[in-house]
Amino acid sequence: MMRVLVINPNSSVAVTEGIAEALAPLGPQFEVVRQEDGPETIRTDDHVAEAAEPLAVRISGAQADGFIIACFSDPGLDLARTRVSQPVVGAQEAAVLEACAQADRFGIIALSERAIPRHLKRIEALGCMDRLVAELPLRDVSAADSGRDPEVYRHVLALGEELRDRGAGAIVLGCAGMAQLAARLQDDLGVPVIDPVAAAGRLVLARLDVSS
Repeated sequence: MMRVLVINPNSSVAVTEGIAEALAPLGPQFEVVRQEDGPETIRTDDHVAEAAEPLAVRISGAQADGFIIACFSDPGLDLARTRVSQPVVGAQEAAVLEACAQADRFGIIALSERAIPRHLKRIEALGCMDRLVAELPLRDVSAADSGRDPEVYRHVLALGEELRDRGAGAIVLGCAGMAQLAARLQDDLGVPVIDPVAAAGRLVLARLDVSS
């Protein structure tokens, strides 16, 4: 059986468990781990930069058929791809590409306002800026709380409604910690809601299938 190593760049046990739950329906080939010495939440550009080398080292030293970096900022993604020949998939990249496949225009719900500029750089690099309605932020909550706090869900729903009403045909959840919200939010909004973790799982499996 193939093995896909999924790395949560933060140290949160709750977020790591949520990532595993999001991937479970796709099959047993995913092994989900966390960076025990990482921050509880990837909040800042410094966090993203500091995560890159440890992630690349961990990936280059692992025995796996493919890898997922389970963080919406895709820390270390480009660096890791220079270290291994196996597919390395980032959560943001996978979610944005899936959104573009599902709708003419999409919106993103970000964990915080300060995360948005680095997300936009990645979206621009993917050539998808003209498809983005907007990226709207939560009130700087933690990655763990973003998927479990009822008050946070009310804010997520309000942002999703705003994006939908502004023309987004698909909504992307901009944090791996929000993975558990996708099905409920999709029911409440009536448009596709893309969990970046599951999107990354689907993309890496597709790439492995093509290469096999």
